[in-house]
Formats: sequence, C-alpha cells, structure tokens
Amino acid sequence: MTFELVIQLLINGILIGGVYSILSVGLTMIVGVLRVVNFAHGEFIMLAMYATFWLSFLYPSDVLAVLLVGPGFFVFEYLVAKYLINPIIDDPELSQVFTTMGMGIVMQNAAVILWKADPRSTSVVGIPLKIGFVMLSYPRLRAFFIAAVIVVILVMILKMTYLGKAIRASAQNRNVAAMLGVNLSRIYAIAFGIGISLAAISGVLLLPIFPAFPMIGLQFVLICFVVVVLGGLGSIPGALVGGLVIGIIESFSGFLIYPFLKSVVYFIVFMLVLLFRPKGLFGTI
Repeated sequence: MTFELVIQLLINGILIGGVYSILSVGLTMIVGVLRVVNFAHGEFIMLAMYATFWLSFLYPSDVLAVLLVGPGFFVFEYLVAKYLINPIIDDPELSQVFTTMGMGIVMQNAAVILWKADPRSTSVVGIPLKIGFVMLSYPRLRAFFIAAVIVVILVMILKMTYLGKAIRASAQNRNVAAMLGVNLSRIYAIAFGIGISLAAISGVLLLPIFPAFPMIGLQFVLICFVVVVLGGLGSIPGALVGGLVIGIIESFSGFLIYPFLKSVVYFIVFMLVLLFRPKGLFGTI
C-alpha cells in the first residue's frame, strides 16, 4: 500500500469520523447526565434524515436544514424527556431499556407506514476538492466542518455558561447539584433535548452520504455504542476521539478487507477495549 493511499484513507476516515463523533456526543451526554442508555438514539437520526430529505425539496441547504431540524428536534425531545424520560430516571435499568427500545420500535414502524422501506437520499453536486494527491469528498468535507462548528459551540456552552455548568454538575453528582439549587428535572430535559438535537444534526449531515430507510438507525446506534464505550461512558472528549478512531478503522478495513466486513473490525476493537480497559479511554463529563 503506497504512502498516498494511506493518506487518502486516513483523510476519508477522519472526515466520516467527525460526523460519527457528533452523533455519539449526543448519546454520551444523555448517558452521562441522565444515566439512561437511549436505545432509540438511532431512530432519532433516522427521523432527522427523513426530515432533511423532505425539507430538501423546499430548501436544498444543509446549513438551513441544521438550523431547522436541530432546534425542532430539541423542542420535541424536551417535551418527550419531561413527560416520558424523567419519570423513569430512578426506575430500574430494565424499565429504562424497555421504554427507550419501545420508542425506537414505534418510530421504526411509523417510518415504514408513512414512507415504506424504499431508500431515499439527496444528491450533493460538487467537484471533489483535490489537494496535492488527496481527493476530498465534498459531502464528507462539508459534513465534517459543520460537525466541527457544532462541537465547538457545544463545548463553549458547557464550559462558559451557567447552563453548561449545571449540566456538568448534574452529571458529576446529581444530589450535590440539587442541594446547590439546580433544577434536575429541567436539566435532564435540556440535556436529553441537546443530545437528540446532536443526533438530528448528524442525521442532516449523513443523508448525502447514506440513504434514509426505516432500519438505518440500527446501523448508527451500533456505531454510537462502540464509540461511547471506546471513549468512556459520559465522556465528551472520549466520544470525539472515539468517533475519529472508528471512522479511520472503517476507512482502512473497508479497503483492505471488504466494505461489508468493516463493522466486524470495529466490533473486535470494541471487545478488546471492554477486555483491557472497561472504562474506556477517558473519564466522565
């Protein structure tokens, strides 16, 4: 394998890994703050992909889709968290699993009823950008930079605002946060809304790369779980690094082995991480 090919595969992996990072950050926020594993995370990505597909007939712009789909999903999921997720926060884990899995099953079947199982996608017109011997895919490059901007905004919110400090305090010790006056119910709903908004934004960015169909969420939620465990449960830096790592693994294994077997490789990495470093690469939020 030549040096040029290695660099090309590395760049391709980093570009798609950036999108994997943002969709995994949403899940790790929910896990870190609410202590709830959202098994319906992939279905929210799927719904956002469909929303972007239908929106593209009116306004074919990824930036506008991000500005509309992200906040729209935040408002909807804030209400879902307040009235459906918050009541089960302190319930046994099995109740939380059944609730989120039930949500996912409902969304999958609703998508089949409404839009059938036909794959739907949008085409992005753009000449690949060539820098030296490296060819950069326009959809992946655009998705990576939008994802990077969203991540920077999220980090600034978490580090520099009262809301961000309240979210981090609730993730670290919810009892102490409540004693200091943090409204846990509100913070849980906001954190869940932010996590799903990030999933929705990733759906917007993924649609030009992957087609939307009712079962596509299963593919992405598996990637999310691998990334979150690789980086460490509740760790935003871990999700960012883990997403890039999985993207690079996909790029190389898809070329060197077989495209349909690339998931096998990152699941092997997943098992090795669980075996030798169960807590992942990083700590919590």
